[in-house]
Amino acid sequence: MQEIKFRLKDHAMLQLTDCEPSVASELSEYYTFEVPGAKFMPAVKARRWDGKIRMLNRTNGEINAGLYWSIKKFCMERGYGIHVEDGPYGLPYTINKVNHMETMKWISTIGLPFAPRDYQYDAVCHAIKFKRSILISPTGSGKSLIIYMLMRWYLENHDRKILLIVPTTSLVEQMAKDFTDYGFDPELFHKIYSGKLKETNKRIIITTWQSIYKLSPIWFEDFGCIFGDEVHGFKSKSLSSIMNKSYNAEYRFGTTGTLDGTQVHKLVLEGLFGPVHRVTTTAVLQEKKQLASLDIDIILLQHLKEDGDRLHGCTYQEEIDFLVSHNKRNNFIRNLALSLDGNTLVLFNLVDKHGKVLRDMIEDKIPEGRKLFYVSGETKTTDREAVRAIIESQTDSITLASLGTFSTGINIKNIHNIVFASPSKSQIRVLQSIGRGLRLSDDGRTTKLYDIADDLKSQGKPNFTLRHSVERIKIYNSEQFNSKVSKVVL
Repeated sequence: MQEIKFRLKDHAMLQLTDCEPSVASELSEYYTFEVPGAKFMPAVKARRWDGKIRMLNRTNGEINAGLYWSIKKFCMERGYGIHVEDGPYGLPYTINKVNHMETMKWISTIGLPFAPRDYQYDAVCHAIKFKRSILISPTGSGKSLIIYMLMRWYLENHDRKILLIVPTTSLVEQMAKDFTDYGFDPELFHKIYSGKLKETNKRIIITTWQSIYKLSPIWFEDFGCIFGDEVHGFKSKSLSSIMNKSYNAEYRFGTTGTLDGTQVHKLVLEGLFGPVHRVTTTAVLQEKKQLASLDIDIILLQHLKEDGDRLHGCTYQEEIDFLVSHNKRNNFIRNLALSLDGNTLVLFNLVDKHGKVLRDMIEDKIPEGRKLFYVSGETKTTDREAVRAIIESQTDSITLASLGTFSTGINIKNIHNIVFASPSKSQIRVLQSIGRGLRLSDDGRTTKLYDIADDLKSQGKPNFTLRHSVERIKIYNSEQFNSKVSKVVL
C-alpha cells in the first residue's frame, strides 16, 4: 500500500516527510484550484501568475494543518495509507475530553446576564473538544456569545494570549461592547485599529486584520488561541499571513454566517481554522421564533427598450454607471423608502455616485420629524456606533448605508425594512445584508426585503444585473425564504 507520511511542523503547518513522487503529484493536483474570476486579474493578464492557488508547497512539503481530515479523506478514497509522526508540537487533532454536565455548570459560574441557547452551548462543546473549527451560524444567532464563552474557557485553562480578529473597525467596537454587556471587565482587553498602539501586556487583543497582517512573526508568538469573526470577509492572502505566523496557536476558531459556496474558499479557510461545523440555520431559528420572519419582494424594474439596446454589449461597469445615475430609478428608490413604515435600511455600493445622490434626494422629501441617517466608509467608527445605537431606539427612521459598512456583522436589533439599491450576486454579501434585518424587533414584526432588479435585456440577451438577480433568487430559494417577483415599468 502506498503511504503518505506527515509531521506537525507547528500548529499552522503539516509537513510532508515521505511520499512517492507520483502520489505527491496527485495530492498537489487535488489541492490546486483556479481562483474564480482570475482571468480578469491584472497579474494573470500580464502572465505573472496562472490564477491558481496551490495549497501544497512542493518545495518544502508544507500544507495548512487544518486540512488534516481532508487529507485523510483523500487517502481513504484512493486506498493510500497515512502516517503522522510525533514531534515537538505533538500529533495533529488531538482532542479534549468534554464533560457536558461539568461544562454546563462552569458556564453558569461566569456571570452571563442570560442563559445560552442550546445550539450555542453545543457549539462551545464542539469547539473545546476539537480545538479547531469554522462555526457557521446565521446572523442574529449570537456568535459573539459563543466567542465569549470560548474565550473565557481558554483564559481559565491556558496561559497564552488570545487574538480576536474582525474585518472592520466597527466590529472591534461592537465586539468589545458585547463582551462588556456579557459582564467582562473592559480593562482586560486591548483594541487595535488605525492609530491604536499595537503593544500591550493584556491577554486579549481585539483587532482588524488590516492592522496586524504586516507585523513581524515575533509579534504573533505569544498567541495560543485565535478567533476570526466574519472570516468570509477576510482577504485570503492577508489572513493566511496572520494564521501562519501564529504558529503557537493550537486553538483556532473561525465564525461566519455563510461561506461563498466555492470549494477554494471553503478549503482555504478550513486549512487555517479546521473543518466546518454548522451550528444552526436561519430556517430553524425562525421556526423557533428566535429570528424574525422574512418576506422578500423582488422588484423587477422594466427599462425602456431603447436603453437596453443602447447598453447591448456594454461592460458591467458601464451598466452599473447607467443604473446609479438613472433619475427615474433613484426616484423609485427614494419614494419606496419614504413609503415604508418602521425603520428602513437602504444599502448602496458606490458612495459618491449613488449613496450621496440618494441621501440628497431623500433629504429633500422626508417629512419633518422623521430621522434620516447616512453611513459610509467616510463616517468615523465612533459615529457609526452612535448611529447604530440611535436606530435601535427609533420606530420610523431611514438609514442609508454603504454595503462595506453595514452589510457584515453590524448588530442592529430594530430594522423592519431593507432595500437593496445596488445589485449583487455575491452569496456572502446578500445573506449578510439580509442578516441586518433578521434580529427580532421590539414589536416582533416580519422583516420585509425589497430587492431592486433591472431588466435591460436586448435581442433576447439578459443584461449583467438581471443575471445577478437570478443568482439572488437561487440563494433565497436555497435558504427557504419567502419571495415573490413584482414588475414595475419605469
